[in-house]
Amino acid sequence: MGGALDASFSQMMQQHSLRNVVLANRLEKSKKEALASATEVSSLLVDSVNGAVQESFVNEKRIEMEARALASTVQRFTQTTTQWLSIFHNLDSALKEIGDFENFIKVMEYDCESLAKALNHVIHLRRTDLPK
Repeated sequence: MGGALDASFSQMMQQHSLRNVVLANRLEKSKKEALASATEVSSLLVDSVNGAVQESFVNEKRIEMEARALASTVQRFTQTTTQWLSIFHNLDSALKEIGDFENFIKVMEYDCESLAKALNHVIHLRRTDLPK
């Protein structure tokens, strides 16, 4: 009886060892599959983040180019506005000079008329003062 028990125990030990080997193989296979899945997920996440980063970089470059173009346009606009202000100032000065000249001419005309009246008056007085 002892031999049958030993054989039975030995058979159970072999089955147990065989099951442990099968389980160890399954565990190793599961680990490899899990590692492969984690690597794939990680790669997909990195690609997703990199795509967003790349899009942000492209947008940033486009914004920088548009900002430079806008700055250039503003500079040209500023120069044009400065030129217009200079032209307007010169025109304003010329109009003031014309107004001053017109005023000067009116004063001269008034003075000449006053002088002519005074001379006419003097001539008229002399004519009346002359002996007849």
